Amino acid sequence: MQPACEYFPPLDDPVTDPVFPLRLWLCAACGLAQLADDAEIPDEPEGLEPAALARQRADAVATAHAAGLLPVGATVAEGATPHGGSWQAELESLGLRFVADDTVADVVVDGTFGMMHATDQAAALDRLVDRLAPDGVLLFQFHSLAAILREEQWNAVRLGHYAYYSLPALLGMLEVRGLGVTSAWSFPLYGGTVMIAARRGAVADTSVARIVDDELASGVLDARALQKLQEGVDTSTAALRQLAEDASGAGQRVYAYSAASRAVALLYLADLHDDLLLGVADAAPAKHGCRMPGTTVPIISPSDLIAAGPDVVLMFVTDLLPEVRRALPEIEACGGRWMDAGSGAVATATT
Repeated sequence: MQPACEYFPPLDDPVTDPVFPLRLWLCAACGLAQLADDAEIPDEPEGLEPAALARQRADAVATAHAAGLLPVGATVAEGATPHGGSWQAELESLGLRFVADDTVADVVVDGTFGMMHATDQAAALDRLVDRLAPDGVLLFQFHSLAAILREEQWNAVRLGHYAYYSLPALLGMLEVRGLGVTSAWSFPLYGGTVMIAARRGAVADTSVARIVDDELASGVLDARALQKLQEGVDTSTAALRQLAEDASGAGQRVYAYSAASRAVALLYLADLHDDLLLGVADAAPAKHGCRMPGTTVPIISPSDLIAAGPDVVLMFVTDLLPEVRRALPEIEACGGRWMDAGSGAVATATT
């Protein structure tokens, strides 16, 4: 049972946060990993797009453009963008033209992890394919289930994200709709983000087989591999609790950075409150004055974090560490240490 990871209650809200079941199932028929339960969860406050996501978008657009998939004058339709970060500005700068919601397009994009928010995955994919012109290309980007398994990213599984894709599963989902994957590219974001290009009647190049083989080796179609994520839940939450207790016992002031959805389950299961974790800093103003769901830990601004002079700052989203260290040099200048909340590793000058 987990609190809603997209809603951050006001700090002075005395109401006990409701919790919802969080269970991950793997379909033996199609290979898609999905949440087993459909919980009605509150809306997410507006956040700021991290530089890591902006770089990923730029890399993906540049890759698709270099592959000749974004010709000048082509029409574009984009799927849902619940995380922000629309591709519209980049694609229009390349001479493509966005069309109305009821119009088919030469290029259909789901590049910001939008479809995983749909409780009905078949209907969501149908909506994307229905927008595709007969000879058009679908560009779909996903945080690979293989990366979640390889790096034991159990807290990437969260309420509101209903599907966790692998390329083998997507090949089958697209095939029944008459589409084939022509090419696939892997990016380092979140330990492994994949973009695919799919067309009607397509023939795959070698990049598709390479990623399929890699993902199969990671166990994306093996329920036993997914079951091992539970071991990561138990060990990482216990380790985080111990880390916070040891630091607090030594008289150190422990804070954290990034009030991200993946941090919610970690803090809740580790049973961390404001007696051990004094605050979580986040750049999104909409979250300031709120608290982490299911806890009493306040969310503060980066400037408040600097003013607090922390001894330890736990980073909940490792991909953001380089940009945050550059933005907040005062933390280390005053003797504070950045630490990976998952591994407990101390960030070094070369991180």
